[in-house]
This record gives sequence, C-alpha cells and structure tokens, in this order.
Amino acid sequence: MPNVASSVSELLARLDGVIAIDGDRLVVEDEARLRGDGIADLAWTAAFSEDEATVEAARWIVWEASQSVGARSASIHELYMARARGEVHGFTVPAINIRAQTFDMARTVYAAAEASDAGAVILELARSEQTYTYQRPIDYATSVLAGAIAAGWRGPVFIQGDHYQFNAKKYAADPEATTEEIRRACRLAIDAGYRNIDIDSSTLVDLSRASIDEQQRENYVRAAELTALIRSLESDGVTISVGGEIGEVGKQNSNEPELRAYLDGFRRELEDRAPGAVGLAKVSVQTGTSHGGVPLPGGGVAEVKLDFEVLARLGEVAREYGLAGAVQHGASTLPDELFHRFPAVETAEIHLATGFQNALYEHPAFPADLAAEIEAWCHANAQDERKTDQTDQQFVYTTRKKAIGPFKRQLWDLPAKAEILAGQHRKIAFLLAELGVNGSREMVDRYIEAPEVHRPAPEALRGAVAAG
Repeated sequence: MPNVASSVSELLARLDGVIAIDGDRLVVEDEARLRGDGIADLAWTAAFSEDEATVEAARWIVWEASQSVGARSASIHELYMARARGEVHGFTVPAINIRAQTFDMARTVYAAAEASDAGAVILELARSEQTYTYQRPIDYATSVLAGAIAAGWRGPVFIQGDHYQFNAKKYAADPEATTEEIRRACRLAIDAGYRNIDIDSSTLVDLSRASIDEQQRENYVRAAELTALIRSLESDGVTISVGGEIGEVGKQNSNEPELRAYLDGFRRELEDRAPGAVGLAKVSVQTGTSHGGVPLPGGGVAEVKLDFEVLARLGEVAREYGLAGAVQHGASTLPDELFHRFPAVETAEIHLATGFQNALYEHPAFPADLAAEIEAWCHANAQDERKTDQTDQQFVYTTRKKAIGPFKRQLWDLPAKAEILAGQHRKIAFLLAELGVNGSREMVDRYIEAPEVHRPAPEALRGAVAAG
C-alpha cells in the first residue's frame, strides 16, 4: 500500500533518488519511480496525512511534478472556440465527476484515454460535491494531477469546477452574501489550478415574471459578473473556459427564446462590466434528465425521456452566438444505447457522475460489510433528506453519496479495488468511443497549450531540504 508520510522529512526520504528540490524548482531524477510508487505516496500523503505542513509539501511536489513531466492543468477554451468556428465537430467531450477514489479513478481515466488516443476528456467536481466528498479544489486538483502522472499521461489535464451554483433561497434572503460565496469558490478553484469553471445561476430564473428577459435577468447578470471576475483572475496567459446554464437540471425543458434572452443579456452585462472580455464557451440546457436519475421503488432507475431535438436546436443557437454548443447534464445513468446520439446532434459536452458512483457501490466485489456500514450511516445521518414516499432502497440510493467523505479512506483502500477499477476502465473506454473522442489527441494538441506554471515552495519544505 502507498505510504502516508507524517512529516516533511519522512516524505523526502521516501522520494530520495526520485526527485530533487533546488530552491523553488523540482527536478525529476527518476521518472519511472515517480510515476510508480512515488506519485502514489504523494497522492495518499496529500489526502490523508494529519500533518498540514506535510500535506502542503506533497501538494506542491505533485503540482511541480505535473509541470515537469507534461501533465499540466489546462483550459479547453480554445478547442471549444474552434468548434464554434466550425473547424472541428462530431464529438462530445465527457466531463466525469470523480467523487470517490479520486487518485485511482483519475489514473484509470487517463489510462483509458491513452489507450484510445483521446485527449478531449474533462475531470470535474461540483461545488456541492466538494463538501460531502471532503475534497476542496486544492485536494481535487492534486489527486487528479497525481492520477494523470501515475497513468503515464503527457498532455493537457482539464480540471473543471462544475455547478458553481447559487442557492435560490439563500439568494432571496441575502443576494450579496450568496454571490460572494460563489466569488470565493471561483478564486479558490483558480488558485488550485482549475482552468475550467461552470457558473450555474439558472436557479435564479424566475418564471413568474412577465417577459423572458425578466425571467432570465438575475441568471445572466450574475453569470456575467462572475465571468468578469474570472477574467480578472487570469494570470498565466490562459483563457479560462467558462460555462453558463439556462435550465436547472430536473426542471422543465429549456427552449430557444430562453437561450437567446440569456445570451443576449449576458453579452450586454459582460460588455458593461468588462469591455472586450471573452465570454462563455458553452451553455448547459435542460432536456429531460435529472442528476443521479430517479430511483424506482423496486430498484433500478426510471427511464428518461430525453429530447435530442431540443439539444440539437439549442446547440445550433449557441454556435450562432460563438459558443461551442449545448451541454447535457445528468447523463451517466442513461442507457448505453443512447450515448452515440450526443455527438450525432453535436452536443458539446456531457456530464457523467452518479453512474460511476453506482458502479463502485454496486460492484459484486464491493465489501458487503462496508456497504452495510454505509447504509447504516445514511439512516443515521441523512434522515432530513428523506422524502415521505421513499422506500429504504430509494432513500439509500439518493443519500449514499453523502457517505463518500466520511468513508473516504476506506473507499481508497478497498481490497478488491483493482477489480472494481477494471470495470470502470471498461465503461470509460466505451464512453470515449460512443462520444466520438477516440483519436482526439491530435485535435487537442493542435488547439490547446498548457504553459508551465510554477509555484513557490512551502517554507516547511524549504527548511526540510536545507536540514538535509
């Protein structure tokens, strides 16, 4: 098993002969050992060490190692702009939410991508997922970059903040304080190395208002404000990819007038706040799905009536406005036979989360005693989320994601982890093929640059190196 260092000196001892540190620069001395036991030790130390200085040192080493071996955090913006111009088409970028086993799952994703010559893959985490999975942006970025290094990946790593979402009730009570929460979330994400952020102010749409513009106003005003903030925080010459949203997932389907009202309003507001600033790269719409799917009383998930015509038409409208197209949320629990239809209607991006969580929890090799412990945890800690008509099975299905943080170490340390990850690899490879991103590496390399970005070494690490 990987080693979790309890001190900076212990961590450096484990990495002796693997890396060297010269001031604020890291030198990789043995790349094979780094991509093997070295990066595993770093990922586990960053995730589980109880010594904050050691955690900080491990994070810094992972970041600097990613710069050195060419697995750098990047923005997908320029690829999406090429799509908006019609230079590339016929694929849908998978955006995979990794909630559990983040280091190993990221390694698995990039191993599948390497085998498929696929470069257009995003790994993301929603703002709500940060809380219950115990992964702040810096934690998530570190695990993802470490996983890419472990997979032998060389190329852009697209890390995305998904659903930086406004809470409508909190916003109604205190708009400024709620907006400041999202501002802070954006700052933390960018500081951690995210170069892709989805702003979800669709929760602020008020369908009771008389005109469509009035219904969408709070949505586009806040999205433009946050986009202007993100542009002001860009410091490495990279244009961060920003997404907007018009239809709250799980609510009524989006339509063309709503999209045009949102995009027109967004343009006006952004130009007023930041003249000449780059706008959105994509826009999420609602076409009939819901996050996580709808669990049935007897097990399984309800069939979704997804409107591909809406998705196709709204994607066309988005491209009229210079965006890559429309984004589909809540798709991971859809039947396998539907995925090839997304690139057929030129869907720009598709978000995949709960299906991978289900594949973990429901795998035959998942320990029965741990499953029972997680179920008991849900009953003891999530009763306030239970709906009156839910069966026990439906209740556990909808709340077991909340156990991922409390059981984080156990989920990283499963005895049958290799068998479970092999199943995840097969699913990822299937999706890469169905979504048309196999062979996309050349296309990504053509449009995406990921410049080296170095960070100052933590003081505790400097001290440990000096002490020798």
